[in-house]
Amino acid sequence: MKRMENYGQRQQKAWITMTLIVLNILYFVYLEAVGSSEDVLFMLEHGAMFGPLVLDGHEYYRLLTAVFMHFGINHIVNNMLVLFVLGDNLERALGKIKYLLFYLLCGVGANAVSMLFDMGQQTHAVSVGASGAIFGVIGGLLYAVLVNRGRLEDLSSSQLIIMIIFSLYFGFTSTGVDNVAHVAGLVIGIVLAMLLYRKPKAHCTSEYWEI
Repeated sequence: MKRMENYGQRQQKAWITMTLIVLNILYFVYLEAVGSSEDVLFMLEHGAMFGPLVLDGHEYYRLLTAVFMHFGINHIVNNMLVLFVLGDNLERALGKIKYLLFYLLCGVGANAVSMLFDMGQQTHAVSVGASGAIFGVIGGLLYAVLVNRGRLEDLSSSQLIIMIIFSLYFGFTSTGVDNVAHVAGLVIGIVLAMLLYRKPKAHCTSEYWEI
């Protein structure tokens, strides 16, 4: 006897998540082909975020381009792995257009907060990475899971809380990590999810039995 269930949302392909991952990888490969992603000056020339250039030079595009750039192979692998594992869940929950808007706003917003914090501290760091956007995804999922009584698809609130705690802990105990962007992305993700996410109405799941 075999049982088959139609899970509706689970059958939707996460095209936006996969496209974001591909774009990150393609730009990383390009940067490595023409230079080095671990060369700070080279990265600055190709769109990395740097407060004085954004504010004084009015190069606001850096708030976005930096989201698709990474310092070295380990940086991009870690970020894309998390996005691959979690991004599809939020994409199905929000829908493709809202999810794309959500991701970009989290990334740009986290970079903007980090930049303003650095300027207030009179420090000027060159920064890149999708971590702010990805922490936004985690924050958005946390809100969606809590709204759905602690579970969304295969995710539970305890899993996400543990991930958040460990991710922030490793960030604050490591050097060269933009922790302000991480926290900002997390908070922005929760706020945006409150605005964009709507809990789906209960519906019957179609089931088919084959004997």
